[in-house]
Amino acid sequence: MEAKAVAKYVRMSPIKLKPIADMVRGKDLQEALNILKFTPGKGSEVIEKVVMSAAANAENNHEMNPDNLYVAEVSANQGPTMKRWRAGARGGASRILKRSSHISVTLKERD
Repeated sequence: MEAKAVAKYVRMSPIKLKPIADMVRGKDLQEALNILKFTPGKGSEVIEKVVMSAAANAENNHEMNPDNLYVAEVSANQGPTMKRWRAGARGGASRILKRSSHISVTLKERD
């Protein structure tokens, strides 16, 4: 049995989120939450929210024991990019890319 949670259109680049996702992949639920709690940066807060949502889904919807859960999959994939413009030299413009991410977490029970 597995429980999933997804956060879409998170206004943060996947380049910043992927190293944090790599830290918690394969860890027990409580250990993953401790790692995320003490990791600095906004990315860890966002991933922590998704992991806690997946844990709540596991406990409430699938009647899984939270003590036996581990983080089976974590992915931070690229979402749509917003294009913005900033005034550039000699009347020109330079492009700014505001990237977004889709974060998905899957929890499974250990046997």
